[in-house]
Amino acid sequence: MRILVIDGMGGGIGKAIVEKVKSHLDFAEVTAVGTNAIATTAMLKAGADFGATGENAVIYNTTKADYIIGVLGIAFANSMFGEISPKMAEAISCSPAHKILIPIDRCSVTVTGVSSAPLQEHINNAVEKILDISKNT
Repeated sequence: MRILVIDGMGGGIGKAIVEKVKSHLDFAEVTAVGTNAIATTAMLKAGADFGATGENAVIYNTTKADYIIGVLGIAFANSMFGEISPKMAEAISCSPAHKILIPIDRCSVTVTGVSSAPLQEHINNAVEKILDISKNT
């Protein structure tokens, strides 16, 4: 199982995702791609197996992943204060990987009908979703 975690800014959310994935899916290969080196470093320190940075890293690694995890904004061009380029958003959206997107209001995208919950609860739900999906495939 290949899991791609994408994050930007300081990498704090990506770090939390990597820690949770590695603790519950220790058999999975986790690749961390940051929109900047700080985010990539944070995710590598959290236990990601591989790391890369930047637009081309996102584009390349989306073709190799079974699952892509990140905040909702990674699928929208120019979100996350411009850190997600149109090419990144397109690669993520067009990837055949199953996308597990975590809703947070800081991405300039709001999804109605989604419960307001602490970030850690959304991350827990994301990992549980991967477990559920992988059992049914």
